[in-house]
Amino acid sequence: MLKKYKWIIIAGAAILVVLAVVPFLIPMSAYIGQAEQLASSRLGVPVRIGSMRIAFLPTPRLKINDMVVGADEDFSVEGVAVVPALGSLFSEVKTISSLQLTRPVMKKSALDILSAFSKESGTDSGPAVVIREISIQAARLLWPDMNLPEFDVDIEMTAENKPESARLATTDGKLKLDLVPEEGRQSITLVASQWTVPAGMPLLINKMHGQMVLLDNRLDIQQLDIDLYGGKVSANAVLNWQKDWVLNGKLNVSGMELAEPVGMASKSTRLSGRLFGGGSFKSTAKEPGALADHISANFQFKVEDGVLYGMDLLKAATLLLTAGQSGGETRFDTLSGLLNISGKQYHLRDLKVVSGVLNADGNVKIKPGNALDGEVKVAVKKGTVLAAIPLHISGTLDSPMVLPTKAALLGAAAGTAILGPGVGTNIGIQAVDKVKNLFGGSKE
Repeated sequence: MLKKYKWIIIAGAAILVVLAVVPFLIPMSAYIGQAEQLASSRLGVPVRIGSMRIAFLPTPRLKINDMVVGADEDFSVEGVAVVPALGSLFSEVKTISSLQLTRPVMKKSALDILSAFSKESGTDSGPAVVIREISIQAARLLWPDMNLPEFDVDIEMTAENKPESARLATTDGKLKLDLVPEEGRQSITLVASQWTVPAGMPLLINKMHGQMVLLDNRLDIQQLDIDLYGGKVSANAVLNWQKDWVLNGKLNVSGMELAEPVGMASKSTRLSGRLFGGGSFKSTAKEPGALADHISANFQFKVEDGVLYGMDLLKAATLLLTAGQSGGETRFDTLSGLLNISGKQYHLRDLKVVSGVLNADGNVKIKPGNALDGEVKVAVKKGTVLAAIPLHISGTLDSPMVLPTKAALLGAAAGTAILGPGVGTNIGIQAVDKVKNLFGGSKE
């Protein structure tokens, strides 16, 4: 009896060895050229395949290694495993139980290939091949100006080859996204922890939770809550791509410390303090990547207990320098205003700076290239409030310049000559300012 079981075990092991070895004995290299030609004709771009073989373990499958799509290697994948549903091999519509991709790399240019292929496929009466499940391991997206982490994806497909449910997670576990079907639409849950934003400023998000709904050509971001830099950000938005890409939303910030994120935007001109505020934004573009370049926003803000580094408003107002002054710092209790954004141009309106020694108000534009242009009136407190000194803001974010306006210098000189320094200087500045306002002043 023992001998009988021994021979059964040996025979079973031999069969497994044969199943593992046979794929390497089947000459698949003869079919690689045909497969490359067929794929190239369907995609409209060159396709190269490194090797191809059939495996029987753990289930029968076709394995493809080192596949490259596109003349510029727009898409490449280290390994592909195609697991067919054996019962469908003799059916008109073939079914793939599982499509597994290992270490795929996709460039932005691959979107053009996918778009052209989807348009051509859309003319067909129905899919010739149905894919039930797609599993992607260690995927990378190579996008300009973005540093995207590797991620894994598991997707359950419908009979029309559309995603029904999906789970995406970065390989470091810092970002997770779940998509599940829900009454004719798809519900999306987004969770992140200690995650760095891959585009623009590399902001560190301590915690993020988002709830969204995907319906046809519309994504409703119902609620997005973010903890970062000691504060909280909440937002909601609607993204629609029926024709163009259209984004509309609202944003609120509470208690976010500005020193570190502002330091990423400018090394020399920095701002500290805690930010509070809210507003709305909208954008329309032909491509999703261009939405940020066409954004329009209005944001009411207030910064408490902070320091504006890179310019000393008190020094510029009291010394009445004739040469531009840069460097130094301005401490304040509150800095408030309205931020208007139009594409790459920023306009700070109704600026008000309040501290124990000065009050200031004005308007400043930040133009493309970070050039500064604006005027701020600074009233210095020394017992009684002195005249508000108009200061011209110029230079750039990295190297701002603060200088009394030509009108202020002219008025100060005239008042000093007639009535003497101090009182005469202040009266001269006030007189020029009133005359300027009488004729409309500068128009923002």
